[in-house]
Order: sequence, then C-alpha cells, then structure tokens
Amino acid sequence: MKNNPVKRTIFYIFLVFFLTFILFPFFWQLLTSVKPIKELWSIPPTWIPSQINLSYYESVFFKRSFTTYLKNSFIVAGCTTAFSLFITSFASYALARLNFRGKKSILCLSLSVSMFPAIAIVSPLFLFMRNCHLLNSYWGLILTYSTFAIPLSLWNLNAYFKQIPLDLEESAKVDGATPIQAFLKIIFPLAAPGMFTTAILTFIAAWNEFFYSLTFNTADNMRTVPVGIAMFPGDYDMPWGDISAASVVVTIPLIIMVLIFQKRIISGLTAGAVKG
Repeated sequence: MKNNPVKRTIFYIFLVFFLTFILFPFFWQLLTSVKPIKELWSIPPTWIPSQINLSYYESVFFKRSFTTYLKNSFIVAGCTTAFSLFITSFASYALARLNFRGKKSILCLSLSVSMFPAIAIVSPLFLFMRNCHLLNSYWGLILTYSTFAIPLSLWNLNAYFKQIPLDLEESAKVDGATPIQAFLKIIFPLAAPGMFTTAILTFIAAWNEFFYSLTFNTADNMRTVPVGIAMFPGDYDMPWGDISAASVVVTIPLIIMVLIFQKRIISGLTAGAVKG
C-alpha cells in the first residue's frame, strides 16, 4: 500500500467515510446541545448553531436530578466492575492453570448464561429481588449486572492468563512461595493490562445497561443515567436540548477514559490473541 498511491487514496477515503459514519451521531448530539431553542425544530435543520446556548446544560444539572443519576451509575458500575474482577480473577486463573474435567464446559456454560435475553429472565429476577428486598437498591443492580459482567470478565481474563508462562510460577514456588503468593506477587502484576482492559469493558457495559435498571429501580432517586435520560420527556414535551446535553455529559468521560488508556486497552485485547 505504501508504494501504490491509488490503494492508499482509496484506503483514506474509506477511512474518512467510516469515521464520519461512526462519529456523526455524537457530533449531531453535541451541536444539538448548544443550539438556540428556535433552531431545534427548524426545517430544514440548522447544521451550525447561530450562537452557543448552554441553557440545556444548566437545566440538566440544576433543574433535574441528573447529578443523582450520575452518582447512582458510578456506584453501580464501579461496584459491579470491582465485584466481577474479584470473582473472575481467581476463577479464570484456576481455569487457565488447573487441569480437571468439565473445564471447557464451565466456560461454555458461563458464556451461554450471558446469551439469555434480558426479557426472558426479568420476571423471575424481579420476584427474587422483591422477596429479598433488593428493589430500589444498589445491591439489586450490582448482583443483576454481575450476571453478564462475570461471563465477560471470565472469558477475557482466562485467555490472558493462559499467555503468562508457567515457568514464572514454578520459579516462585521453588523459592518458597505458596500458590496464593505466586498469584498475588507474580501473576497478578503481569496480568494488569488484561485486568485493566476487562475492567473498562465491564464498566462500560454496566454504565450503559438500561432494561434491568428500568425494571428494578423505579424510585427517581435510585435511577441510573440511561433510565434518567429516558424519563426526561413529559406527556406534552420533548426536551431534545436537555436530552442531547445529558447524552454528551455521560459520553465524554468514557471517550476521555478510552483515549487516555488506549495503549493498555489494545495491549490487553491483543495479548490473548497471540499463542505463547
């Protein structure tokens, strides 16, 4: 491609088209969030706002319970990520290192559990949450989100642990380290890129979850961001400006986080793809 200008040109044209297609919805939300009110419904639509209007952001933060939704999402997504990584770090390490019957079946079973559509299991989950008094609580969502976060973390970490040389553990055991010490002092630091990648993917999945939060947390002070934004419209009002501003606010932190840690994310995603 370096020596063929035609192929290089076609590649860059395709790249620009692809990026435009992917980024346009977010770009349009950003423009909508700063348009004057009269330009929100203009036909034909106004591409470039005539002036910058930040009243929607003011409305989101000071006239709505948006900060409460942000707090709830951070707590639920953060605790779900920490809980899933704590469980799956030991489980995936055992599946990667120990030889026993049914190991592949466990991995396949965990993956099949995550494939169940939410609508198919929401009724028994709701009854369980109600009987355990977990409705409108953080723990109700954390435990529910773990049903898809743990299989995701298990598969990612299992592939990564398999790439860490077994000789490192054997050397540590020769020096007198117990299996737990070898895991915590040798394997765990080496698995940091994979753990970091898994944490980000799990956090984003929990942050964006909508259906379980809508079903189990019906109190306004316990709603997460996706459900809170969905509740913005009224019976006779569609506040596109507020919805766009809120969407931009909840998306920008994720974009910044991915851009800052993109090297770790890429190294973690590609580590399990190379067979050692």
